[in-house]
Amino acid sequence: MPIELLDFLSTTTVISTILQFLSGILVCRKCMQRKSTENVSAMPFISGFLSCSLWLKYGLLTKEASVVLVNIAGTCLMFGYTVIFYVLSTNKKVILRQFATVLLVLVSVVAYTQYETELARSVEILGVICCTVTVLFFAAPLTMLLHVIRVKNSDSLPFPLILSSFFVCLQWFIYGIVIQDTFIQIPNFLGCVLTVLQLMLFLIYPSKSSSGPSYKLLDNSVTIS
Repeated sequence: MPIELLDFLSTTTVISTILQFLSGILVCRKCMQRKSTENVSAMPFISGFLSCSLWLKYGLLTKEASVVLVNIAGTCLMFGYTVIFYVLSTNKKVILRQFATVLLVLVSVVAYTQYETELARSVEILGVICCTVTVLFFAAPLTMLLHVIRVKNSDSLPFPLILSSFFVCLQWFIYGIVIQDTFIQIPNFLGCVLTVLQLMLFLIYPSKSSSGPSYKLLDNSVTIS
């Protein structure tokens, strides 16, 4: 691929991913207006912080500027969202416990990469961990899919977020192919498949609401790489 096209793909992928990360602002804004997190969990943002931090370390090891840039933004945003949820939450101990667990995992992984003498081995292990974490994120909406199939109604699915997730996953999948990075390809290919399945449900089970979809904003952030 010509360098100009690669730069264009890299730039657009970074921009679209950061814009997707910014969707968390809407969730936080809604909570700030209510002055409460109510039943919204902070775990998606805490997990997002872990995912972005791991991919940031992976980008630093592989010297992929796009991966580094997008995950610097993602790590900062996810941490900021977590702080907002902590301030507004009435169950601060749960958030602290979840964040401490994530932080322990992150410190352990970073410590391993620091003491591993073989760079290739370090990249391989970290890549597997990043893939696993990302695939777990993509598996999270499966419960929502089962609910839609059970009630035969797609109102609960956030169409704009699913559609944007598809394009972000597709961009990263193509980028992974271009730079020949399997660890970027695998989770984003699975992300494409999952989002396509969700989009198909809109055709199979059209919205029954006369005023359009009645879903709540999906209170999680899918982190890619």
